[in-house]
Amino acid sequence: MPAFQGRTAHPGFKLAVVGGGSTYTPELVDGFARLRDVLPLAELVLIDPAADRLELVGGLARRIFARQGHPGRISWTADLDAGVDGADAVLLQLRVGGQAARHQDETWPLECGCVGQETTGAGGLAKALRTVPVALDIAERVRRRTPRAWIVDFTNPVGIVTRALLAHGHHAVGLCNVAIGFQRRFAALLGVPPGEVELEHVGLNHLTWERAVRVGGEDVLPRLLTEHGDALADHLRLPRALLDRLGAVPSSYLRYYYQHDAVVAESRGRPSRAEEVAALERRLLEQYGDPALDEKPELLSRRGGAFYSEAAVALTASLLRDTGDTQVVNTLNRGTLPFLPDDAVIEVPATVDATGATPLPVRPLEPLYAGLVAHVTAYEHLALEAALWGRGGRRADRAGGRDAVFSALLAHPLIGQTDRAGRLTDQLLAHNREHLAWA
Repeated sequence: MPAFQGRTAHPGFKLAVVGGGSTYTPELVDGFARLRDVLPLAELVLIDPAADRLELVGGLARRIFARQGHPGRISWTADLDAGVDGADAVLLQLRVGGQAARHQDETWPLECGCVGQETTGAGGLAKALRTVPVALDIAERVRRRTPRAWIVDFTNPVGIVTRALLAHGHHAVGLCNVAIGFQRRFAALLGVPPGEVELEHVGLNHLTWERAVRVGGEDVLPRLLTEHGDALADHLRLPRALLDRLGAVPSSYLRYYYQHDAVVAESRGRPSRAEEVAALERRLLEQYGDPALDEKPELLSRRGGAFYSEAAVALTASLLRDTGDTQVVNTLNRGTLPFLPDDAVIEVPATVDATGATPLPVRPLEPLYAGLVAHVTAYEHLALEAALWGRGGRRADRAGGRDAVFSALLAHPLIGQTDRAGRLTDQLLAHNREHLAWA
């Protein structure tokens, strides 16, 4: 990660974090403090409607900056327009409906024999329906207040949300921590600095494979699989034989496809991840209220989103400082994967500069991967249509909205049966009616 040595010192950017009251925000703030040579900040604004959480998180954020000697100013507000005014970049980390909605996403699909997960399958569609309209409304307000600002989207489902933002003409790039997580894990296994590890990371958000791992131009993935295949398989909760057969390392989200029925069986009768996170958040907020705490607590490592701060700093710095370096991001396909539409959003290494992200060339994708990528891309297209149903004067057409949801579910490779898609549609609408303007 470059420190921009030798360049004229920058007075500092203004960043706004929408969803700044998240218990994960101190991880992000810690990254901003540690990596201030990469991304100098004059001002950081945390924006969130939850005033009680925002006060606790904001107070800790200020103490983290003070402990690390960061000169930037931190403020917080519930006023979105005021918070984003003059921002150079706006980071979106939203959870519409909170952990309660996530708990529903992770439970009611199980009743229909489908995986319950917040970004995949029926639960992922429910999250997209709740999130896309809110993300677009926020982006429109950002554009009115500060049209030059970049939007960095970390809000799941990242691929669908980013596609919505780009389709509506916003300056946006999607970000996920899967790639940087693999980079750090591989570097540790190989005993080399993370910056020396280059990934051939390809696919869609939460549907990716590492097809090569290069150090000094040499592909060391075969060595990783030979020497560390068992450890990687254990981490992914996938059979070692599958990794050997693929000759690649899939993201952990591929388990929902490769071992769907086993995941469903394991999930039944267990607490949802949302319940676990909600309990963690209660403990974290108690710790954040301690005026003596001036660093991110160890408990935060169990919250998820490892290395997001480093990835967010690197991407934002590339956009604002026009570096032209390589980042793994979510951006428009534009012919990179020729079997997908140009306006599909893919997750691949890209050159990032002040104009945005330009995907690097990708080797032809093997049918084993390409078929699933094409299938999920078709679902994402229909999911976005369903998420946009409440816009454009169609709010009263409940039947049309239901049909759009049904079509997206029927197209999803984890569903694909008419009876099941119908049951899931009914459940989705029943559990999300308050978030859907047309329902």
